[in-house]
Amino acid sequence: MGLMDGDPELEEFATKLFGLARAGDTEALRAYVEAGVPVDLTNDKGDTLLMLAAYYGHAETVRMLVTSGADPNRANDRGQTPLAGAVFKKESAVVRALLDAGADPFAGRPSAMETAQMFANDQFIQWFAQSDS
Repeated sequence: MGLMDGDPELEEFATKLFGLARAGDTEALRAYVEAGVPVDLTNDKGDTLLMLAAYYGHAETVRMLVTSGADPNRANDRGQTPLAGAVFKKESAVVRALLDAGADPFAGRPSAMETAQMFANDQFIQWFAQSDS
């Protein structure tokens, strides 16, 4: 589901979509997803719209994407999950939204749990331990 090679209009459109995810423009992105844009569209690094929204701290956009069917556990080409990205950026609201959507704190490399342990983020470690029970 990556970008269509060689079609500059498609590439430009996809770049715009990833920009909306990065900026947290939930309503514009919702309109495109409802119009048929694949919710798990990836860029050249394997990052999904959800990964970018999570990494840049947009909990509302994250909730809209997972409600629309985005896979909360889909890793990018480096094995990073949206949850691990949100932990790395210390985005509590995003971490909560992803956990509520069923994100696995033990998926990916490093996993969200390993990332939380690396940064000694006790709050996230507690949340992940609870989600494991």
